[in-house]
Amino acid sequence: MKNTMAALLLALITLPSWAEPQRQWQQTLQEARGQQVYLHAWGGSPEVNRYLAWSADEIKKRFDITLTQVKVDDIAPSIASLLAQKRAGKAREGTMDLLWVNGENFKSMKDNALLGAPFSAELPNMALVDGGLPVERDFTVPVEGLEAPWGMGQLNLMVDKDRVPAPPTNAAALLTWTQAHPGRFTYPKPPQFHGSSFLKQMLLDLIPDPAPLYRPAGQSDAARVTAPLWAFLDALHPSLWRAGKLFPTGAAESRQLLDDGELDMALSFNPQEAAYGVLSGNLPERVEAVVMQKGALTNAHFLAIPFNARARAGAKVVVNFLLSPEAQARKADPAIWGDPSVLRPEALPQGTLPALRFAAQAEPHPSWQLYLEQEWARRYGQ
Repeated sequence: MKNTMAALLLALITLPSWAEPQRQWQQTLQEARGQQVYLHAWGGSPEVNRYLAWSADEIKKRFDITLTQVKVDDIAPSIASLLAQKRAGKAREGTMDLLWVNGENFKSMKDNALLGAPFSAELPNMALVDGGLPVERDFTVPVEGLEAPWGMGQLNLMVDKDRVPAPPTNAAALLTWTQAHPGRFTYPKPPQFHGSSFLKQMLLDLIPDPAPLYRPAGQSDAARVTAPLWAFLDALHPSLWRAGKLFPTGAAESRQLLDDGELDMALSFNPQEAAYGVLSGNLPERVEAVVMQKGALTNAHFLAIPFNARARAGAKVVVNFLLSPEAQARKADPAIWGDPSVLRPEALPQGTLPALRFAAQAEPHPSWQLYLEQEWARRYGQ
C-alpha cells in the first residue's frame, strides 16, 4: 500500500513537467485559429512557391490558419521595413509574421532587436530535429531559440556532364577549365545570394587557413586574407560568360542559361536541384551536382518571428507544421522541391532523402559576406 501511494504521489509531482508544455501548445493551437499569417519568403523559385501553396492548403484545412506567402526578391528590404516599424514604435502593428532568413539577415535582426521572444523550444516537432546538423548557430551566430531550422543548403555546380565529363572541383581547376572554355561559365552578381556564396566558397578553397573567416572580419587583416580571391577573380572574369562584363541576376537566370545551352555549368545552393531539373525536363538529362573537393559551403535556413508579429500563435503553428515529418519529407522530394530535411532520419518516412549529400564546410562569420560584397562592388560593379 505504501509503495502504491508513493508511486501515486510521484506521478502527481512529476505530471506538470510533461503536461504543462502540452497544455500550452493546446492553448497556442486554440489562439491561432482564424489567424492570417504573412510569410515573407524568396519568391524566385516556382518549386518553393508551389510547396508553400500546398502547405497553405494543408494548414488551412488542419488548423484554420490562412498562410499567405509575400514573395520577395531579397529579404533585406523586409528587415529594413521592420526596423522602420520599430523606430516608429509599432510594437503591435506588424505587417509580417514570419520571415525566411539566415546569415547576415538573421544577425541584423538579432543586433537590432527585431526578433520576438525565443519560441522554437515551444514547438513539439523541434524534438525531431537532428542535433548533429549545424542548426544551433547561424553563420557562427548563436540561434538561441530565436528562429527554427527549416532546411539545409549546400553550394554546388550543376554540370552538364556531356560537355564537362571531368568537372573542376577546386578553384585552380575551375580557372583552368574556364580559360579553356571561355563564355561557358559564370556566377550571379553579388549581393545576390548565390553570387555572394560563390565568393565565399572560392575564398575557402583558396586560403590555407580558414580560421580568420570564423571570426568577425574586423578582427583580421581582411585585405590580406581575401587577396587570393581577388587575384583569382581578376584572372577568371575575362573568360566568363559575356567576358565578365555582365552577370546573371540570380540562380534562376543561370539555370535557364544552362538549359538553353549557353552555359555548361551553373550554381545552385540545393543539392537536389540538378536531379529535380532533370526529372522535370527543365535541365538536360546529363546534368549532375558537383561540389568542391574541400567540401560544399553549407548552411541551414530558418524561419523567424519578428518582434511585432500580429499572428504570433499562428506563426508558431505554421513553423511546427513545416517541421512535421510529412512536410519535411515532401520538401525533400526532388520532384517537388528537393530541399534537404532537418529532421533525424528515423523521424522521416522511409525513402526520404538524407539531410546532407556532400561533405560540408561551415559558413564564415556574416561580417565576411558584407565585406566581400562591398569589395566586389568596388572592384567589379558596373
